[in-house]
Parts: sequence; structure tokens; C-alpha cells
Amino acid sequence: MNDLVISFETIGIGDISKVGGKNASLGEMYQKLTPLGIRIPNGFAVTAVGYRLFLKENKLNQSIQEKLSKLDLDNFSNLREVSEEIKSLILQGKIPDSLAKEIVHSYQNIGGPNRTDPDVAVRSSATAEDLPGASFAGLHESFLNINGKQELLKAVRSCFASLYNGRAIKYRHDKGFDHLEIALSVGVQLMVRADKASSGVCFSIDPESGFTQSVLITGCWGLGENIVQGAVIPDEFLVFKPSLEKGKRAILSKKVGSKTKTMIYSEDGGVVNLDTSKEKQKAFVLNDEEVEILGQWAIKIENHYGMPMDIEWAKDGFSGDLFIVQARPETVHAEKDPYLLKEYSLVEKGELLCSGYAIGGGITSGKVKIILSPTEAEKLEEGDILVTEITNPDWDPVMKKAGAIITTKGGRTSHAAIVAREVGALAIVGAEGAMETLSNGDMVTLDNSSGKIGKVYEGKLKWKTTEHDFHGLTLPKTKPMFILADPDKAFNLSFFPNQGVGLMRMEFVVNNSIRIHPMALVNFDQLKDKKEQALIEELCEGYTDKKEYFIDKLSQAIGTISAAFYPKDVILRMSDFKSNEYANLIGGHQFEFDEENPMIGFRGASRYYHERYREGFALECAAVKRVRDKMGLENLKVMIPFCRTPEEGRKVVQILQEEGIRQGENGLEVYVMAEIPSNVILAHEFAEIFDGFSIGSNDLTQLTLGVDRDSEVLSELFEEQNPAVKWMISEVIRVARAEGKKIGLCGQAPSDNPAFAQFLIAQGIDSISFNPDALLKGIENMIQAETQNKTHKNEKVGK
Repeated sequence: MNDLVISFETIGIGDISKVGGKNASLGEMYQKLTPLGIRIPNGFAVTAVGYRLFLKENKLNQSIQEKLSKLDLDNFSNLREVSEEIKSLILQGKIPDSLAKEIVHSYQNIGGPNRTDPDVAVRSSATAEDLPGASFAGLHESFLNINGKQELLKAVRSCFASLYNGRAIKYRHDKGFDHLEIALSVGVQLMVRADKASSGVCFSIDPESGFTQSVLITGCWGLGENIVQGAVIPDEFLVFKPSLEKGKRAILSKKVGSKTKTMIYSEDGGVVNLDTSKEKQKAFVLNDEEVEILGQWAIKIENHYGMPMDIEWAKDGFSGDLFIVQARPETVHAEKDPYLLKEYSLVEKGELLCSGYAIGGGITSGKVKIILSPTEAEKLEEGDILVTEITNPDWDPVMKKAGAIITTKGGRTSHAAIVAREVGALAIVGAEGAMETLSNGDMVTLDNSSGKIGKVYEGKLKWKTTEHDFHGLTLPKTKPMFILADPDKAFNLSFFPNQGVGLMRMEFVVNNSIRIHPMALVNFDQLKDKKEQALIEELCEGYTDKKEYFIDKLSQAIGTISAAFYPKDVILRMSDFKSNEYANLIGGHQFEFDEENPMIGFRGASRYYHERYREGFALECAAVKRVRDKMGLENLKVMIPFCRTPEEGRKVVQILQEEGIRQGENGLEVYVMAEIPSNVILAHEFAEIFDGFSIGSNDLTQLTLGVDRDSEVLSELFEEQNPAVKWMISEVIRVARAEGKKIGLCGQAPSDNPAFAQFLIAQGIDSISFNPDALLKGIENMIQAETQNKTHKNEKVGK
């Protein structure tokens, strides 16, 4: 081979100027990563020299320059016209014989002696492509299922022409690239028969939060173009890197996508998009072992390049083998400062109209403009909320004009998602039903401030924005921790200054994600309400064992939060629903009874060993055991709420052991809530059973003062600063310290009241846990309290 065509076997990452970023990366991986067990289809690249030879032989450089000189650089009103004229010139050109000969020779040899005319993918690779800060995603053409030398040469010429797609011209202008300095290399690669299996995209970091310890994998049936184009809502798999590296079960969460279309090769050449069967829509495109293999490969690719990567994968339907077919630098978080954060929160409520995957964290409002084609771009006014089905690179100029973007199809790795991140726009993708619930001219508020799910509300709602700069921030010696419930927020919150999670509320997950009373799953066949039984069947679709539905959903949520803060402690409070709250779960009324005062009724520890709930508690324990033992997230600790007596505590610890959750094993600690006066009065005895205490200031206050914390009439009497309550808190801290046990407090008061924070720190508390919106104020109060406490001690010494 000469400098016109180069084999992947001899291409490295330093060859971007010769073969473009895409081909340089493929060659680099083929050489360096194939020995590590990563499968890369073989291929070759038509070089920038070959492209420039084509232009020279056809005398095109001056003609292209003349066409570009006519471009309206203010409004790009004639962009399409200029693009078509230049592409027409290139498509009419003849590939020089010397270049054609090299292309055909390489093509007939890459498949080995038995495959002289193999099926290949022909992909464009611009010489400025896939550089950090400039992804060029989808700007140029790719051609799949190409067979035969004439079809190959035709595809190569079409790739050359795609350098002057209108969207590519506009992108280069925006990025400041000289059009004629950029060349178009073409990669020719053996086809992976993903049309008979599946394919997709993975990021070696979480693409929304920038959390570096996870791999996000998306997949669909057939060819991955459906994901890139946003034509389908794909399956999603979230993988935790440290668990992979320890050889543990690493899948934090799995979500099945609708995958309504399957792109396959057409018998006439090219591709066709077919409807996916209902059965396959509901089935995952990868099994757990395959997900973890892709996760391991993503780590190896990221380590090799030394940066987060955006990777395309494919599974061959004949061999069953997985392949990596492309890798490029992740372009959004590569240059982002993780210590500078903006926090958004709505201060008004509105009617929820639709929701989908949130792209970008923030809130905005504007008028809805439904546009079905980029040719209707003139309808969109600056700041409008663009609503459409899917986008492709032709939409890029339109998207940059929009205040935000909503698509009814697509996932977090679709074109709309990638471009929105790159230009810093908010988007919601996969918002099924948005076309039905939104109308042109509607004023709406788009809220992406609450994790993975973005929401669209009616009207222009008010919100607040807070900017944080964590550079040089010193944490107090007393540990500031989170009170956390929603796993979707965990990755974003992990960037805030913290020492872990002092209280994870299990009830949120059960109420929002699981929705079913655990005993209704244990006793599904005995359910009396047939409507509820049918609803449970629907929710548990895909699970042969109804109990596994509860364990799986709960372990995914617990695992996600534990991973987000790993290796810091995450303390999970086992379920603390009251009987009336349990009754509101699906199937709950059959297993609960009416209580006059549920607040001090059948709740907390007393449920765990009682025949009414014992089997339900076993499901909770199974989820905990899965997270700690299978996933290897040993930073997870457990906490027992509303434990009235030491005898009750011993019963619960015994049940935990029977369920395989043993104190001291792999660092497991079991805490108890100090929220009942008996927990304080008998603190020495509780300390013999548990590894530490967490003061629940709300319940402790109401039970010490005999004040219902939900009573408006008695609200003035509910006060943590009451001397009786402060004595209780001080006493349990004193005993914990004397017994060498850890003790923390979970509540709002230390952030609201600097004096209360000073009181806790003066008593020697180990940690204080805050709701996310109160954490930073709480840390400020803690630092101030520690300074004052130190000064006070120094004054005493001076005396």
C-alpha cells in the first residue's frame, strides 16, 4: 500500500492529519486494543492524500472556492443551494485510476482469502473530526452493507461529497475551521451483522452529570443508526466501574426501551427500517454478561486514550460476538470544571404535561413550536421550545436557535441529546405523547433540575438559580452528609462537598419505583382484588418471580446511590412506612389494618419480625445483600428505625443474620435511629447491640414533648431547641461517645439555625445529615460552629 490507502494495521492515533479522527481511532484500537481482547473489525482508510488527489485530478479546488464565496454568512439563506452545487461537482468527478486501484485491492484483501467481495461499512472521517470540543457528530455520510467494487467506489465518492453537506459547512464556519484545509478520509470496514442482532452507543462516563465512575450503554435491535438518529427509545444499562474491576456484578440499573423500529439490510442493497415485534420491544437487547463485557471494554478504551470516550458497539447476529466499530472523545465534560456548579429549583407548581429523558441540568420557559422538518426552520423564533419527533444533523442550525428542544423519540445518546449537550441547550428526549399534550403557542416551563427525568409544565413558572464555586472549600471536621431518597439525583449531588449519605430513605423508592406492597408480591396468588392483581402483572412484566421485581428494583436504586458516593458511607434506613402509608401501595389494603395513631403504631423495627411483614422484610434484606455482596458496594450500611426496646433490637439483628446480613462481615455496620425517649434512656443497652446511632430529631422532638409534628395548632410548641429535647440529644451523644459508637443527626435544624449546629458540635457529634437544598448552608453553619467552639475552648484554657 502507498500513501493513498492505509490499512488499519498500520494506522495510529497520530495519523489524524492523514486519515481523520475516526479512522485514526479505529486504527489505534485495532493495533493496541485487539491484543487486550477487544474485537475491532478490520479495514483500511482512503487518506487525505487520496481525497486531495481526487480534487486535483478533477480540478475542483477553485470551483469549490468560488461556490463558497457566494455563501450568505449572515443568515445562511443560500446554504442548501451552495451545498448542493458543490456536492454535485464532486459526485460528477472521477476517482483517479491509481486511487481506485488501491481501494479495490485493499477491499478484496481485508476479508481474507475466502471473502474477496465482503460486505463493508463505508464511513466518512474528516481530518479535524472527533477532537475534544469538536465532535462533528453525524455531519458526514456513512454507507452500510456495501458490496462489490463498483458500489464501494460510488460510496467513497459520496463520502467525499458529504464534506460539503450544508450542516457540515455551517458547523465548520461556527467552529472557525477553514473549509479547504479540511480533508475527507474514508474508512472501509468489514460489516458486523448487527441487522441480525443489536447495536448501540456507550459513554465511558455518565453523559449528563459527568460522573466518571459509570459507563452508560444504550442499545436497540438491528443497526445503531436508529439510536444515533433518535428514531427509537433504546434500552439503557448503567455499569459501575469499581465493581467491574473487582469482578463483581456491576450493573447498577437496566431500563427497557420501546425500540419500535429495527433497521436491517435490504436485499436490494442499503437499509430498511421495519417495525419491531411487541415481544422484542419488551426484551433487552443484551444479556448481563454482554453488558459487563462492553463495560470492561469501555474502561480499557478510556484508559488507553486517557479521556472519557463516546463508543459505538455492534453484535454480530451470526457469530454472537460483540465488536467496537467506532470511538471518539466525549466532547462535553472533557473541558468542564466539576467544581463550578449551577443549581436550579422551581419555586412554583404547575400542571405536568409530559416528561422524558433530561438532557442538561436546568430550567427554562418559552412558547411551544411544533416543527416536523428542518425546512420549516423559519417558523421558529429565537427562544421558542422546539418540539419534533426526531432530529438529524440537518436540524443543527434550527436547534441552535431554540430555547430548548423536546423530541418524542430518542434516548440519551441520540443526535438531539448529543447536539444539545454540545451547544449547552436544554432538551428532553423520548417524551412520548408530547405531540398530543403540547400545542403551538403554548407557554411551558421545561424542568431538568431533578435528575434523569425532565418534565414539561404548563405556563411560565418561577424558578431560582444558585451558582456554586467549590474551589478551595474546606470541609468541617464534623462530617456533613446527605439525606437522600431519589437515585436519579445521586450522580449530580456527588459533586457537592460531602462525606457520604447519612440517611437514604427507602420509602421513596418503594413508593415511586416499586409501587407495590411487598406482601402483595409474596402472596400474589391470594390477592382478592383482581384489578390490583392485573396491575401487578403489568408492572412485573418480564419477571417470572414477582418477589424478584421488588428485589431488583430496590437493589438498583440502593446500588446507584451507593455507587454515586463510593467509597464514602451510605447509610440505608430500612423501611419506615406507617400502616396507612403501606395501605396506599398497590395491594396494600389486604395486608394492613386501620390504626388510630399510625405515627406510634405498627412501624419500623416491630414490623420486621412480625408475621404480618416478616417475608416483606426478607425482600428488603435480599436487596441489601445483593448490593453489598454481588455488586461489591460494601460502603452500604443499614439502619433500623423506630426500635422501641433493646429486645426488639436483638430480634431484628438476629433476623438480619438469618437473611445473610451479618454485623462486622466485610465491614457491615448496623445503626439504630435515636428517635424515641427509650433510645436515649437505654442508650447503653442499645449501644451493646448496634454500631452507632442516628438521631431522628423530628420524631424525638414530638415524642419528648408529646407534640404531633403534623399539627398546625401545636406547631409553635414543636421546637428542637426546647431544653428537654436538647437534653435528650446531648445525653445520647454523651453515651455514644462513652461507648465508642458513632453518632449523627438527620434534620433541617442545623442548617436553619446556626446556634443548633453549634450545640451539636459542642456535644461532640460525629456527623450531621442535610437535605440537598440545605447542605451548603449547613456546612457554613458547621464551619462557623467549629471555629466558635475552638475559640471557646481556648478561652477556657487561658483561664
